[in-house]
Amino acid sequence: MASGIFAILDDIAALLDDVAMMSKVAAKKTAGILGDDLAVNAEKASGFASSREIPVLWAITKGSFLNKLIILPIAFLLSAFWPTGVTIILVLGGLYLAYEGAEKIYELIFPHAHAQEKFTDEGLTESEILAIEKSRVKDAILTDFILSVEIVIIALGSVVGQPLVSQIIVVSLIAIVATVGVYGIVALIVRMDEVGYKLIKSSKKEKSFKKSFGLLMVQALPKIIKSLSVIGTIALILVAGGIFVHNLDFFHHLLPKLPSFIPEFIVGLAVGFICLLVVLGFKKVWTLFKKD
Repeated sequence: MASGIFAILDDIAALLDDVAMMSKVAAKKTAGILGDDLAVNAEKASGFASSREIPVLWAITKGSFLNKLIILPIAFLLSAFWPTGVTIILVLGGLYLAYEGAEKIYELIFPHAHAQEKFTDEGLTESEILAIEKSRVKDAILTDFILSVEIVIIALGSVVGQPLVSQIIVVSLIAIVATVGVYGIVALIVRMDEVGYKLIKSSKKEKSFKKSFGLLMVQALPKIIKSLSVIGTIALILVAGGIFVHNLDFFHHLLPKLPSFIPEFIVGLAVGFICLLVVLGFKKVWTLFKKD
């Protein structure tokens, strides 16, 4: 009896050890896309009135958890009954990520005039502000859904071939940590300026460390969000390129003597701009078709 209990405990310990090792690998592979997830959500959660930032962020976080509750069972069913489907979705997701990265670079070179909503503008009623909020939250949750699919599939791709129990534990763990980690950091970022204003206001001296540090936090917020956007764009291209290089034989042996991140970046960028040209061409044709 005792030996049986010890055998079970030994099996559990071995399983947890395997899960820990696989989780490290999965976390490393999903780190790049988490950078973009962080940048996107920091941008979408900012720009609201101070009192609305946390409620908006909480609404997006709940939507993110719901997204993963929908995605995870489907991913596990695919892994169990159609493993090839995981690779297909991974490559399709890679096309989307590459396109998104290329589009961001294109918009940087050829900027578009985007109307930025100002939620504290004069003349906006409370119902209008809440309607804008609701629209931004929906948009953020939709973006999170696409990124969540990629996070789950990339994590699942790193443990394909392992026992189903290990897959479920590892991928679920990555999904939870990704959500809590990303939105926890976003909450800290979007509240940075508020903390800065409080430090400035509480400072009694004209020149003090508290006031200077508060001013630095206020001025740093837009720069941090902008830098996260740049880092996120590079991460998108690298993640997409990594998907193509590791899952498609045509790209697998491309530039074998160079460090892996170089061919991954080149492939991700090239595929991204091909996808971008296809989308822009389709939009052009659709616009001409509508005019006729």
